[in-house]
Parts: sequence; structure tokens; C-alpha cells
Amino acid sequence: MAHTRMRTLAPSLTEPRGYGLSLRAWDAGSAADVETWLRGYLDPEFQRWNTPFRLVTDIAGARESLRARARDAAEGRSASFRITDEESGTALGHIGVNEINPPLRLARVGYWVLPEARGRGVATRALLLASHWAFTELGLYRLELGHAVGHDVSCRVAERCGYAYEGTLRGAMFEAGRHDVFRDAHLHARLAVDAVPAAPDGR
Repeated sequence: MAHTRMRTLAPSLTEPRGYGLSLRAWDAGSAADVETWLRGYLDPEFQRWNTPFRLVTDIAGARESLRARARDAAEGRSASFRITDEESGTALGHIGVNEINPPLRLARVGYWVLPEARGRGVATRALLLASHWAFTELGLYRLELGHAVGHDVSCRVAERCGYAYEGTLRGAMFEAGRHDVFRDAHLHARLAVDAVPAAPDGR
């Protein structure tokens, strides 16, 4: 897997490439990145399954959201990547390694894919890349992935990437569009010592 140096988190770390993808740090100073981030957050499918602490509804909010991501990366709390087609450079979605806990060597992963990029295995390939990066570059031991009960697509992505289902967490996520109502979530996890899943076929 080829790599380029990160602009955030730590200059010594690299941005992963492979499976036809390049994972690159988001840039709050890029109009294209800000617009892509906003499109992702306004997508009805994203909103069906995800309710961020701070809702993003316009360009200003999207830019501030990316700036917050950059601050977290600079302080080692998370790493946020724009999923990009390696050949064309087209933005396909987002994947993040979040809530990094160095003492426990633990983090949580999350992702979304733009509507026009779905059905091409983008989330699976990106999750494989980001997982390998987190284990090798950050030296993490455990990665957790949570999704709302009923989000079967995300469940299949987790399983294809070697994230074993560990149980149901009651009331662990916000309901769609609400911060005062909760829903259950499935917890998946993968350890650094788990078998490496087979590389996905095709693009």
C-alpha cells in the first residue's frame, strides 16, 4: 500500500492508498472539500442513520465542522479522511478513526459514502484501508464500529472487514434528527491480532 504524508494528526504519519482509493485529510480551506462535506451531511440516507452532536446545514457550518475535525486531529483525538478515487481524484465519501485512546490502544471508526458512489464497495475498501492504517501507523489494538439497529448495509460492511458482531447496545445512539430520543446500536469490533480479511475483488 502506498502512502503520502498527512497534513494533520502528526506530520510523520501517512495517508493510506490501496484498493483503488486514496484516503486524504479533509481541508477546511478547500471550497470543494467544504461543499462535499455539506453534501454528505445533507444526504437523506446519512440523516436517516446518523445524528451528529452539531447539525451541519450550510456552508459555514460545514467549514466549522471541518475545522473542528482538524483541531481534533492536531491534538491526536481523531483522524478524518476524504475517501477519494485514486485514479480520478473524485471524492467518494468520508471515513474517520475517532475517539483515539492511546493508553487503551482503542478507537472508534465511522464512515459515509456519497449517493453517486454507492454500490461499488467504497465503504468496504475504505474501512479495510483505515483499519490497516490505525493498527500499523497508530499502533492501536482494538477498533470499534457502531451502527443503528436496522442499518443492514453498514452491518455487512463491518462483517466483510473482519469486525465481529459483539452485541446490541441499548439506547446508544440518537434517533434520526433528535437529541432527546435514543435508539439501540449494534457493536462490532476488530483486534489487531484478528485474521486479515481477504482483499475485495474489483473496484
